[in-house]
Amino acid sequence: MTPSYGVRERTAPAYGARWSRERVETAALRVLRWLTVAFFLVVTLVPFYYMVLLSFRSIQALLLAPGRLWPSLGELTASTYVDVLRSMDEGGQGFLLFMRNSAVLAVLTVIATLLVSIPGAYAVSRLRFSGRRQVHFLFLAVYLFPSIVLAIPLFVLLSLLGLRGSIYPLVVVYISQTVPVSIYMLRNYFETVPRSVEEAAAVDGASRLGVVWRVSIPLAMPAITATALYVFMIAWNEFLFALLFLTEDPANWTVSLGLARLSGSIEIPATVLMAGSVILTLPIVVLFFLAERMLTEGLTSGAEKG
Repeated sequence: MTPSYGVRERTAPAYGARWSRERVETAALRVLRWLTVAFFLVVTLVPFYYMVLLSFRSIQALLLAPGRLWPSLGELTASTYVDVLRSMDEGGQGFLLFMRNSAVLAVLTVIATLLVSIPGAYAVSRLRFSGRRQVHFLFLAVYLFPSIVLAIPLFVLLSLLGLRGSIYPLVVVYISQTVPVSIYMLRNYFETVPRSVEEAAAVDGASRLGVVWRVSIPLAMPAITATALYVFMIAWNEFLFALLFLTEDPANWTVSLGLARLSGSIEIPATVLMAGSVILTLPIVVLFFLAERMLTEGLTSGAEKG
């Protein structure tokens, strides 16, 4: 019995030391996690905060103290936003018109993309046909081509058709960029929808179109919302094709073109440029927070089949 007690006395410190080390490692990882989160929050939010701050400061206050992060309330002014939103005929920068053009273009692109990509993604995920797997990867391969490769042929084509200078033909250009990746995203989600649910609806007398409209689309709404927000961001921020097709008529400019004009002028104060940047960024931030829950579900639900 004595040797047995001796063994317990020798192993007890090692057992206790092991648990003590685990507790120290767990506490260290917890602290490291919060430090990492705090670091990325600072890196992300401080530049955005400084941009918003500059947009509300007058140019005189900025020249006197450009690095001040906590200005007094007397230094803040909304005149920069008034200047940015006022029409160019009244001496402003015309961003209110640019925002309307970008909103119309982005909404039309979202609608057209979803009308094409939802049936396409459902067909690739549910229908069985020859070359189905190759077609699925072909959609993604099209998206891998850089935009500059398509820019010249599209520019020549729209010029020959006399459609250059209008925002509506630009929708066709945008959906050529957004449909492939939208089909890829939605196809992964449709794969997770149980076939038994669709079969039950078909037994009840629903047609294939009825199954898609009444069963598949409601179940895929988180993924559709995520895809719509992604497409909206692409169309809202796009610059290359807007520069090629809309630069001739300032009345059809988008927000990105207006911001490029501000950044390329030495006569525009930095405060006005920051106000334009905030106007360009704010709608995307607002939409993201409004659809945050559905966006998170849509981006993660197709990652694993179940």
